[in-house]
Amino acid sequence: MMSVTIENDNLRVVINPKGAELDSVFHKHHQLEYLWQGDAAFWGKKSPVLFPIVGTLKDNSFIYGGKTYHLPRHGFARDRVFDLEKQTATEAVFLLKSDAESLKVYPFDFEFRLHYTLIDNSLRVGYDVKNTTSGDMYFSVGGHPAFRVPLVERMVYTDYFITLDQAETVGRYPLSKEGLLELETNPFLENEDTIPLKSSLFYADAVVLKHLKSDKMTIRSEKTTYGLSMTFAGFPFFGIWAAKDAPFVCLEPWCGVADSVNVSQRLEEKEGIVKLEQGEQMIKTWSIDIF
Repeated sequence: MMSVTIENDNLRVVINPKGAELDSVFHKHHQLEYLWQGDAAFWGKKSPVLFPIVGTLKDNSFIYGGKTYHLPRHGFARDRVFDLEKQTATEAVFLLKSDAESLKVYPFDFEFRLHYTLIDNSLRVGYDVKNTTSGDMYFSVGGHPAFRVPLVERMVYTDYFITLDQAETVGRYPLSKEGLLELETNPFLENEDTIPLKSSLFYADAVVLKHLKSDKMTIRSEKTTYGLSMTFAGFPFFGIWAAKDAPFVCLEPWCGVADSVNVSQRLEEKEGIVKLEQGEQMIKTWSIDIF
């Protein structure tokens, strides 16, 4: 299973067909790797794709058409091998289609494409979901890319912070020990646009945010010029996460969110679920700008 490489004058990006997962985001001029390179001692993945659910289902199951189906956290796409549908020097498109195995756990026919495109110092990532089933389709989709923090030697995690493009007043939704969203938020940002990075921020699991005004986050430090910005317009939910004491941070744009503790488990009633009618298509894009 050969990895796929796309590159331009500034960036070289490698994608693994398993899960169509980013494997490397390397800036040629800076000679810097920006993507977390995986370490099972902390977290072995790098940038899993979340489909057809985001987060955890109550009892790892949902109900549709009177039948109960079982899906693990974040769905199955991250563990499936995608076909390389198209490749140019600066673009790669990967395709996953429904099959007999997927239909056992998720009763919809679909075509799910991931588009990776390089433009100057930017990587654009597109999720393209098409309903090919005979009826409505319900799904969630999202990203989970992990970025190295610190990016350069002789710096530490707490040298970095995340800035948002707008001041936010927003609470953080706590996660239960089963990974479900509690109903009440804890205070998080109060007319603020900066999140200092510290390992303890993630000791109670991910920071889960809903309906931000911002559509851009930047990882930066006052001690270096190197960092990155993520633009994520059109994603109503957002997660920020790192494994315990790990040297990375995940910026996670989501169309969908984990179940809350009091859900009905009916898929059509799930918070944030996306509905596509027969033949309908949805495309959502996030991008990272490397500096």
